Amino acid sequence: MTATNPTLADLTTRAKSTRTRPAYGHDALITCDRLVRIFTTDGIEVQALQGLDLLVREGELMALVGASGSGKSTLMNILAGLDTPTAGAARVAGQDLLTMTAKDRLAYRRSTVGFIWQQTSRNLLPYLTAAQNIALPMQLAGTRSRASRTSRRAHAERALELLELLEIPDCRDRRPHQMSGGQQQRVAIAVALANDPAVLLADEPTGELDSHTAEHVFAAFRTANERLGTTIVIVTHDQAVAGEVRRTVAIRDGRTSTEVLRRSEVDKTTGHETVVAREYAMLDRAGRLQLPAEYTEALGMRDRVALELEPDHIAVRPDDSEDRT
Repeated sequence: MTATNPTLADLTTRAKSTRTRPAYGHDALITCDRLVRIFTTDGIEVQALQGLDLLVREGELMALVGASGSGKSTLMNILAGLDTPTAGAARVAGQDLLTMTAKDRLAYRRSTVGFIWQQTSRNLLPYLTAAQNIALPMQLAGTRSRASRTSRRAHAERALELLELLEIPDCRDRRPHQMSGGQQQRVAIAVALANDPAVLLADEPTGELDSHTAEHVFAAFRTANERLGTTIVIVTHDQAVAGEVRRTVAIRDGRTSTEVLRRSEVDKTTGHETVVAREYAMLDRAGRLQLPAEYTEALGMRDRVALELEPDHIAVRPDDSEDRT
């Protein structure tokens, strides 16, 4: 008779397998693991993030989308070091965002991440020229002993290099009020890139711009991604911007819900290249799956659904039990 309980050897093998399994997100530049953020106002708790999972690979240019209140801006503030999570884990470029001290967080914002606000006025100091705005983060990241003529020259050269990269060298000696909104945002990108961060975060960077100007600003992000290898995460409600990246992750009710991946396909006959997009539902680490509302409404799904395990897929069907109310 064959024993049904696992043997000691079985348990030992499973334990070894668990120990040798790579940690979640071990090869990602950004890892959010069951991330939770709770705000308390007048004694009422609001969960902005409810166990969110997200992985971003080094060198990606991706977009985060979601309705107002979905949690996307809260996530960006946490990744930027402007807010702290309530629970879960968040790591960026090997740094643990939950265990940082105030001093660590300041150094993190100066060297590891660059951040761009939607409001152009928040990104630049009005009394400095474009070159001076770009040089400022480099000066703040240094020490007094390094504030020599040589370092000042290096800062000026770096500023001009970034302005030329983003195709706005003529803005070098202009102050913000002497620039258009699009020029201001491109200078803001240069400021965020000044200290060569591992990650560039942008919160609705084209929200105040017309579509033509937004195209130029997004081209600057693409240039930074392709030429400098900077990993870029953009929060946007602009579908035109979201459609320009290879990966778009949607956040709903504080969790990642769907993901759109785009790839290029070349017609073998004509040689014409087209971009093919496919949408996926996100399965988080707890096994939760958010089904698109248009799918559940079309089939009248609510409260509970029937699951059937097939050889190569899981079937999700409306509940047809007799006791359904």
